[in-house]
This record gives sequence, C-alpha cells and structure tokens, in this order.
Amino acid sequence: MKNIEVKNNKLRGVVKVPPSKSMAHRAIICAALGRGISVVENIDYSDDINATIDGMISLGAIIEKDNDKLTIKGAFHNESNKDTVRVIDCNESGSTLRFLVPIALLFSGMTKFIGRGNLGKRPLDTYYDIFKEQGIKYSNLDGKLNLLVKGSLSNGDYTLPGNISSQFITGLLFTLPLLEGDSKIIITTELESKGYIDLTLSCMKDFGIVIENKDYKEFIIKGNQNYISRNYRVEGDYSQGAFYLSANALGSEVEIVDLREDSLQGDKEAIDILERMGVRFNYGNKLSCEAPKELVSTLIDASQCPDIIPVISLVAALAKGRTEIINAGRLRIKECDRLKAVATELNKLGAKIEEKEEGLVIDGVNELEGGIEVWSWKDHRIAMTLAIAATRCKKPISIKDYDCVAKSYPKFFEDYKKLGGIVNEWSMGE
Repeated sequence: MKNIEVKNNKLRGVVKVPPSKSMAHRAIICAALGRGISVVENIDYSDDINATIDGMISLGAIIEKDNDKLTIKGAFHNESNKDTVRVIDCNESGSTLRFLVPIALLFSGMTKFIGRGNLGKRPLDTYYDIFKEQGIKYSNLDGKLNLLVKGSLSNGDYTLPGNISSQFITGLLFTLPLLEGDSKIIITTELESKGYIDLTLSCMKDFGIVIENKDYKEFIIKGNQNYISRNYRVEGDYSQGAFYLSANALGSEVEIVDLREDSLQGDKEAIDILERMGVRFNYGNKLSCEAPKELVSTLIDASQCPDIIPVISLVAALAKGRTEIINAGRLRIKECDRLKAVATELNKLGAKIEEKEEGLVIDGVNELEGGIEVWSWKDHRIAMTLAIAATRCKKPISIKDYDCVAKSYPKFFEDYKKLGGIVNEWSMGE
C-alpha cells in the first residue's frame, strides 16, 4: 500500500498532457493489423497501453520501443503464429480486452485472455451472444477473467443495442473489414459514446480502412480491405487534460500543451461543461483558461464522456447551486464503482454529493476541509481527482493507493510536482 500526502497548494506553469490513451490503443492496433511496417509516435507507456502492445505481439506483430516511438511490423507476417494457444494479458484494460477479442478470431488456434482487478466483472455478453449464434467456441470463469476463444467470425449483419459499451462496436469495426465478405453493424437504439466511435473510424481511415457511417444507426463495411502501414502521431489526451482544466476552474493557472481544438475525442466535452459553469478558454500554442469569481451549476449528461465525470464532479462540488449528473450508470462498472467512489471520498472532504442509481446530485460548497485520509479505490481517475481536490482543501490530505495512476498516466505526480504541487510519498507495506 502506498500513500501520498498532498498539500493544499495551487498549480501553476506549463504541462504537456500525455498522448491520448484512446487514440494510442487504436493506432497500435491498426498498425499491427497492417501488412508492412508502421511508426507510431508520441506513446506513453501506461499499463493499459503496454497491455495492448503485448496483446498485439501475442497475435504475431513485432513491436519495438524507442523512447516514445513504436516501430510495428504487422501481425499477419507471422505464419508460425497458426494453430497455437496464445495468451493475452489485458491487465486491467477493458479496451484491450474488448478490442482484441474479435481481432483474435482473425487468427487460427486458441486465444486465452487473462486480466486482474475488476476486469473479470466487466460484461462480455455482447460477444458471447455472437459466439453462440456463430458457433464460436468460448469459455470463461464468472467474476474472474480467464476467457478462451477459438473460431472465426463470419461476415454479415450484426445487430447491437446502442447502450452497450462502444468498445464492443470498435472491436467489430476493427475486425469485419478483414473478412472476405461485406458486413453491416445495425444499432437498434440511440448510440452512447459516439465520440469513441468517431475516434475509431478516424484512425481506421488514416490506416486505409473505409467504413460508411449512416448516422450512427448503421455501419456499412466492405470486406477484403487492408490496413495500410504508415507513420502516425498520437494527439494529446483530453481525458487527462481534464484534470488540469478542472484545476484551473478551481483557481490554478496551468497552460496545457498538445490538446487539439479540432479533436474528435468525446472527452473534449470537458471544455463545454466548464464553459457552462463560467470558465473561459483560449486556444493558442497552449490552452489556457480564466476561472470566474464564482462557478455556477449545470446539468451534465455523462453518456458521451464517462471518463471525465470524476474530476468534473469535483468542480461541481465547488460550484454555486445544484448540479445533476445523469446517464452515468456505466461508471459503476469501471475500475471501481466510480459514482460511489466519488461521492464517498469527496464527501469525506466536505462536499455534498448524493448518489443516484444512474448519476449524482451535487450541492455546491464554498471550500473543502481536508486534513484526513482518502482512498483512490485503486482507480487512476479517482486518485488524480483527489490530487486536484487537494488544491481547494483547507488542510493537506493523504491519498491511499495513489500509485494506481500508472494505469493511464504514470508521470502524473511528477508533473503535479513540476507545477508546484507539494507531495510527500511513503509506503505503508502490504
């Protein structure tokens, strides 16, 4: 168990946000499905990204690391990869698991997916239904990831509800263009997390795959396509930038490098939400913002931007009036139950947050107290949210299990200190 004491100090300076984890997953996969050699630049080796790198290596890709650059030779070069039992360790990465399950069915032999933490509790029924329909062999353990799959996906029509995780749709989008015949994905209800699908389609297009998006209701997919190897740079991550944007809304003065104004990332919604709360933004060489004298409450729909909700909830906790966060039920099956975690830990600090089944009701307070120990729930986004909360606490706080930030942003506390954050780390033993 590792603890970190964070003192109540505002952040100031310039920070380059990590590359987009969402885009890095996608670029690595697209490059590894190509027939040639690609170079993917601006990579941050978080636990999740390492899981996807290792997963594509297990499928036959050759991937070499050189600082923040990957040289990737596509998986299909490896004829010796046939008729083997390969293991893909997803660690705690839901993206790695759900993206690679259908991709693994492009290769003969059996694939075993393992993982840890809460990953085994993340539902996979969408894929199981497809496997049953198509006669694909699979087995798994309830509550613990130990998934075995063997078989081949068939081209054709795939009918899915829109309220499932977009990760299932992305996994199929990656895979279906490589089948011999044409396919179609039909979405039967309003599609949630459209922004993530936009990222998938954008990255696939950059690597030569064309898919027709008919208003997110149907995706028309020609078969016999090929991923074209290329050089690619991963853009900065709005889900990580949201921590600094939120810190600025609460009085810090951080200029942020590498966030594109024209980004398709769904988590760019953080800008719109904070603007409604009174923050003014200025894009230039660096993204800066001006906080209002008093933040105001707003209604927040979490359906398209679930990853930014923990830290946006913190901002809402210090805004005047009542903020409601709706359509956030999916946060209960992330690395932890994030709705419960946010309410529990921020309330310890003096916030007034009420849990609802699908969201939160937040009554703003003027200041947070601090002076106590809070817990990350071993969830990277909760740990970083609590570190930003410390900037508005009257007293320092201690964050238990802070090192889980390695899942997505290993250098978070290093950057935090460079911006003037005052931290003291220690280990409590196991």
